[in-house]
Amino acid sequence: MAKKSKRNSGPRSDSKRAELLAKRRAEREQASAVPARPFAGLAAECDLVAMREFVPSATAPLPLADGIDTARELSVVTVLPGAVSALTRPGEDGVAGTGLVGMQVQAHAEDPGAELSAATLWAAGAEDGESLMAAEYNSDTRPVAEVLRADADLDITVHSDFQWWLERAVESSPQIEQAITQANELMMPSARLEGVRAAWWVDAGERAHLRWVRPEDEDALMLALARVHAAEGLTLGEGSRFAGSFRAHGLLVPVFDLDRDKHPQEWTEATVALGARLDEALADDRPMTSAERRSRDGLRARQVTLR
Repeated sequence: MAKKSKRNSGPRSDSKRAELLAKRRAEREQASAVPARPFAGLAAECDLVAMREFVPSATAPLPLADGIDTARELSVVTVLPGAVSALTRPGEDGVAGTGLVGMQVQAHAEDPGAELSAATLWAAGAEDGESLMAAEYNSDTRPVAEVLRADADLDITVHSDFQWWLERAVESSPQIEQAITQANELMMPSARLEGVRAAWWVDAGERAHLRWVRPEDEDALMLALARVHAAEGLTLGEGSRFAGSFRAHGLLVPVFDLDRDKHPQEWTEATVALGARLDEALADDRPMTSAERRSRDGLRARQVTLR
């Protein structure tokens, strides 16, 4: 009896190739559908990026757009117990309940803007005492700029610990107390510079840092940083050093090492002055000098990407 040909057994190579090409095409289409700046269109874009990426403990009332109905107060927070996406709490003594929407979640979504939108809408309509592990969204989910007021800044409260997890009708338990203790031990002291949008001081141990989330187009800001650097103006003065920058959700975040013995707000004046130098450089449309090009190349070599 003739042996069965091995060439005819199993999937054909051209079939495998077609499947692989289809998979790669689907991955490219999915990547292209994810916005580079998921919080674009919101005045609070920079602070939302900061709260999602590196601010340890902070809360802010959510400014809802017209037409978003809810009977409870909603707030956006850095992180919730268990890193869930959202939870609701009952009110007491005639006071409305609350809904909390977390930015630092356990299951990261491809589109953080759609995730924030879906979690906010869930918190607006869920029953008291519920928790949302992961916010699900699809093509019908409303854009975040239609769920939140696009022109509203965040009125952020920075906390020194996570005791606010117990506020408003939440009973303490050994498990909750342990979770708060563990979270407190891991957090780094932080402060938002007064009068400077999305400029955050963080105590990292041996040194403190300033992380400044900027709203400009990345290439335009990099050019401005290069111009200021070439003019020896990329500094916050004595006790500071430009450390580099990182990308997060389509925005560039310059980082400075700081003398941690100084109070966070002591860096405000120098940060405002640096902002003025950057604004002047952003408005400069002359060709780059050779020194500025060298500065730009050096600054780009020190970049990292978080998202």
